[in-house]
Amino acid sequence: MKNGLSKMLTRKEAAEYLGVKPQTLAAWHVTGKYNLPLVKVGRSCRYRLADLEAWLAARTVGAGVEGDGNE
Repeated sequence: MKNGLSKMLTRKEAAEYLGVKPQTLAAWHVTGKYNLPLVKVGRSCRYRLADLEAWLAARTVGAGVEGDGNE
């Protein structure tokens, strides 16, 4: 990426990446249901790919997670 910046995704692209609808991401933002970082660019929202990956990693549970006793 340029200058080490993470790729920026539109709400639609971020929703596709997460497997949810764009309206779901909008609702999460408005209600504060999840602390999913976003960047406001004018009236639109952009999501950093690195932020989405970190958000998913923080919610990963079960097999394959080190130290969970299931190895």
